[in-house]
Amino acid sequence: MSHPPPPGTPKARIPGPQQPPPPYPRIGAGLWRRCLGGGLALWALAAWVTYETRTSTLLPTLILLGGFLVPVVFVLWAYERHGRDLGVSAILGCFLAGGALGVLGAALMESYLRHPSLALFAVAGLTEEAAKLAALVFVLRRLPFLRGPRAGLVLGAAVGFGFAALESAGYVFAAAVSAEGVGLRTLLETEILRGVLAPFGHGLWTAVAGAALLSRRRLNGDFRIAAPVYGTYLGVSLLHTLWDSTHGLAIWAVARLTRVGPQPRLFAQGYLVRPSPEQEHLFTLFSVGGLALVALAGVGWARSLTRREPSWRNTP
Repeated sequence: MSHPPPPGTPKARIPGPQQPPPPYPRIGAGLWRRCLGGGLALWALAAWVTYETRTSTLLPTLILLGGFLVPVVFVLWAYERHGRDLGVSAILGCFLAGGALGVLGAALMESYLRHPSLALFAVAGLTEEAAKLAALVFVLRRLPFLRGPRAGLVLGAAVGFGFAALESAGYVFAAAVSAEGVGLRTLLETEILRGVLAPFGHGLWTAVAGAALLSRRRLNGDFRIAAPVYGTYLGVSLLHTLWDSTHGLAIWAVARLTRVGPQPRLFAQGYLVRPSPEQEHLFTLFSVGGLALVALAGVGWARSLTRREPSWRNTP
């Protein structure tokens, strides 16, 4: 027979319920800033060493650093701010597998397109946006719990930025390597330009399309391709087409205003023969202004989606 403990005896501490481990790894706040600063320093160092040594063995390092830096930084920012509960594996899978599948699918579909034209850019926009959405569906096919506009924005951006990183690396390589050898200056200029423009291109368009797709995903994980999804897909494809054709449209507009030759041929040709100073200024205005308008349209579209989604403001 047990007796009660004498007065004053400390009571045994009963262990409380164990706290479950966090569902996502706690990446330190501001990692994207450190990645951006460190990546820029590494890229500048790689560029300087390549220039000083003139060795081609550093070119892959320089191309990969320049192509992946900005996309990786933006994906880290999206994960830290709005996607911790989505899981690292989903983000990483969308970035790597989604980007690679999107690039391969787009290259396969565009292999029959040769001569620059507005129709070519329209087909390229439709095929690339379809390839990225198909890659997003493939990566998330066994993750039925990932749905909703916020998940679509973050994961769609991951696919788009993965696509942009691989595409940029390919374009930089093609721009730098010629019959005369490797042009380091051309390589660096191309990397800087594509890095500055990267946040306003593929990642932004696929984020918007992904939000439309995942907001209508069923509870069992099936993807419902409704009319709003089709409309969003066509809208981002239009932005993609306008972005790609800005250079040719600027040439066409300058030729139209200054009454130079047949405009359709100039669009495909991509340059004016012996342009006057006035034509050069107009071309800069139309090309830069066109890119800015398309970028503002995409950013405004994405911002409107975040304002309508309460969970976007309440993420961890």
